[in-house]
Amino acid sequence: MRTILVVDDEASIRESLEGILQDEGYNPIFAETGEEALAMLGRELPDLVMLDIWMPGMDGLATLRRIKEIHPGLTVIMMSGHGTIETAVKATKMGAFDFIEKPLSLEKVLLSIQNGLKVVDLAEENRNLRRQLGKDYEIIGTSQPIVQLKQQIAVAAPTSGWVLITGENGTGKELVARAIHENSRRKDRPFVEVNCAAIPEELIESELFGHEKGAFTGATAARKGKFDQANGGTLFLDEIGDMSLKTQAKILRILQEHKFERVGGNRTIEVNVRVIAATNKNLEQEIAAGNFREDLYYRLNVLPFHVPPLRERLVDIPLLAEHFLRHFCSKESRKIKRLDNEALKAMMRYGWPGNVRELKNIIERLVIMVPDEIITCDHLPDVITRGRENGKTRGALSGLQLEGASFREAREEFEREYLLRKLEENDWNISRTAEAIDMERSNLHRKIKAYGIELKK
Repeated sequence: MRTILVVDDEASIRESLEGILQDEGYNPIFAETGEEALAMLGRELPDLVMLDIWMPGMDGLATLRRIKEIHPGLTVIMMSGHGTIETAVKATKMGAFDFIEKPLSLEKVLLSIQNGLKVVDLAEENRNLRRQLGKDYEIIGTSQPIVQLKQQIAVAAPTSGWVLITGENGTGKELVARAIHENSRRKDRPFVEVNCAAIPEELIESELFGHEKGAFTGATAARKGKFDQANGGTLFLDEIGDMSLKTQAKILRILQEHKFERVGGNRTIEVNVRVIAATNKNLEQEIAAGNFREDLYYRLNVLPFHVPPLRERLVDIPLLAEHFLRHFCSKESRKIKRLDNEALKAMMRYGWPGNVRELKNIIERLVIMVPDEIITCDHLPDVITRGRENGKTRGALSGLQLEGASFREAREEFEREYLLRKLEENDWNISRTAEAIDMERSNLHRKIKAYGIELKK
């Protein structure tokens, strides 16, 4: 039952509303004064409040102001037998949902309550969707590169600096861009994505800046571009390394002047947009080859981020696999499946040239195609069970002992073996090893001690 708080000093109003609301399946509770209503709100939060304006002591408008200060999302319907347009406008500006005149009309009361509760439901649905969206774009992993990446995001996101994200295909560059947006002051404004590699050269200017009616054949109406749509929010330019030099020049002008003109137009449009760019190319090499503007590179590269490939964070595979298994089992309405230790061991031997995207796609395939609850090596694609290197993996970590191990134990065993390999590669020099794996020297010391690794001289 939805709870409705009725605040009115007239006993006849409270009695009539009690019968009406109970007949309609609501749970009415009552207060005679504004002070009593505020005290009740401290103990119990109703779904909706019906508040009289003219009351002894604290009047309805003063009570509304205090309610909105304490519970800004609470839906409040004002009632008055002496209402004026000026009072109704004032109450609305203060956050009231509706204004009902006395004597109360049964139909109007119920309609206003129904509409108010719809707003409550929509607000709750929006909160749930935002929470779910946050989970969908969560960066999974506890490896050192991912921990450092999350720390970078926490520091950079609240600022207004432009961002350049680099990394191989499938590493999660868009995920990082969304995380930056969701943790910024622009999170309630649009996040607009443009894949620069997917838009034909002759259309990219129209896509980014919009066009006026008649600007070219087929332009039958004016259209806003991505910069317009992202005004006040974030524009994510994915694969910016594939953008032509001509378009790069226009992007540079917008970043410098915060204004542009639509294709076929001469009106200057000003925008406030935070640009996040991403690429899988080495832009410094592209600059040397004459394919990318050096001034644009330095303009974008204010806050550089690098997303590590999966082969450099194999310790995160158990967490990622478990996350994707739960996601796709829920999506496909299947029982939760899990990988056995041999299957997990095979996955941690593989080089993952397609990175996290490849892992995600394989887990989805396994969830759909494998009828068993336990996924074994027999279910995995041959490319994984053969441990094919694809030129990017160092080979199998044959020293792993995962029989009967939990996910946590498997991660620890992998991390120990990984550190042993890296120490050996760097002649057991801790400083060089720490630099090679991008880990603080003190942190590496702690892990060596925790895993009981004996340093060789």
